[in-house]
This record gives sequence, C-alpha cells and structure tokens, in this order.
Amino acid sequence: MKIKVSLAQMNIAVGQVGENLSTAQAMIAEAARRGSQIVLLPELWSTGYDLKNATHHAASLDIGIFADTAALAAEYGLHVVGSCLSRLGPNKVGNTLVCFGPKGEKLGVYSKVHLYRLMDEDRYLTAGDEGAIVTLPWGAAGLAICYDLRFPELFRKYALDGANMIFLPAEWPAPRISHWRTLLRARAIENQLFVVACNRVGITDTDHFPGHSAIIDPWGNTVIEGGEEEALLTAEIDLEEVSKFRNKIPVFEDRRPDVY
Repeated sequence: MKIKVSLAQMNIAVGQVGENLSTAQAMIAEAARRGSQIVLLPELWSTGYDLKNATHHAASLDIGIFADTAALAAEYGLHVVGSCLSRLGPNKVGNTLVCFGPKGEKLGVYSKVHLYRLMDEDRYLTAGDEGAIVTLPWGAAGLAICYDLRFPELFRKYALDGANMIFLPAEWPAPRISHWRTLLRARAIENQLFVVACNRVGITDTDHFPGHSAIIDPWGNTVIEGGEEEALLTAEIDLEEVSKFRNKIPVFEDRRPDVY
C-alpha cells in the first residue's frame, strides 16, 4: 500500500507558541494540498527547548497546544504527529508525542523514555515508562523521539511487535549530524522498516540545528532528505516493501534470542 508522507522541517522560535503554531498550520495546509495522509512535525515543535519555562508551556493532552493540533488534523483531514510539552502529573512535565487522526482523535501517545542530559532534559522533564505503537489504516507504527535513536532495543521491540514504520521527531544538533544520518539508516536496515524522521532547523543561543529530515526505506535507501533550510518535504512510500525485504533476508526468523 502506498501512502504520501510530509515532513514539516520547521525553524522553531524558542518559547513562541503562537508563531510556531502558525508555521505548523501553514505546513499542514500545504501537506493537505499535496495529498499527504500524514504530517510529521519536529520534536517540541511548539516551544523548542525552552525547558526553563516547561511548566508554563505544558498542557494536558486535551487542551492547549494538543487541542490546537487535533483541530488542525481535523480541519485538513490528515494524520498529524509531533511532540510537545505535556503535563504527566503534579510537577511532572513530559516530552510527549501524540498521533492525531484525520478527525482530530488521539490514536497514540508516547512520552520520551530516554532523556538527553546534554540539553538538560533530565533536570526539567520526567521520562515516560513505555514505548507505544499506533495502529494506522496502513499498518502499525512505532513512536520514538530524537535521543531514542541511539537505543536500538526500542526499535527492535517495535519491529517484533509488528511495526512497519517508525515516526521520529527530533531536535538533533549540527555537531552530531553524521550520527543522525547513520543511525536513521541503521535502524531502518536492521529492523527492515521505514524510518520517518523530522529534525528542526535554525540557530538558537546555544545550538545549531541542521535539518536533514529524512525517510529511509527498509533496504536503507534514502527516499527523501532535506537540507538545512525550513521546508516541507513530501514523498510517497510503498509499505509493501517491508514484507518484500523481510522475505528476502529473513532476519527475524534467524534471530537467536537464547544466545543474547
């Protein structure tokens, strides 16, 4: 089955929710015009890493920025995926990805389980406790966020649980962009699935984010990859390639978990 996917490679204005929402709306509208069924936004797309004000920005999943995102999904009739700051409980803020369906319904929720110390996530955020797979009309998709890319166990679990694609929003800095490109390809190849990844662009007071959002197919080929400028990237993927490549090289059948 073929689907059209868009990556909203945004230049996020730190702490400026209204400005970022306007950018996201314009990109979602354009994705709908192009006939995309899914739009992936970057990590913390509504605020960027304004973690000192995380408590102020955070909302429960039915109000605030999450309600705004649900409304956009319903208005344009497509799936919208991206992470924002959420309230996980009293004095607990999470980096939470929600997949909204074309009627604005919540189809899947995932809070980042691996917190990135180099950007102070461990100081301001509470880690999630479990992975999440969302059931879409085209199959199962695993949900992950940025730093999770360095933990192959999560991706292998998703593959073993039936995922044929992974959605990964990110804010991955320039000094390690070679790691980004290598790890995206590795996760796709070793799990024989599509990795759909959206990284932000732009320069803040502390970091340079170079984009290179990409979709990698189960053979490790690049379906599409962005540059370092703000852009909406759109590509068609054929999910039948997942079973084709898994039959070609039956990695999962040849696993030896008793040895590992």
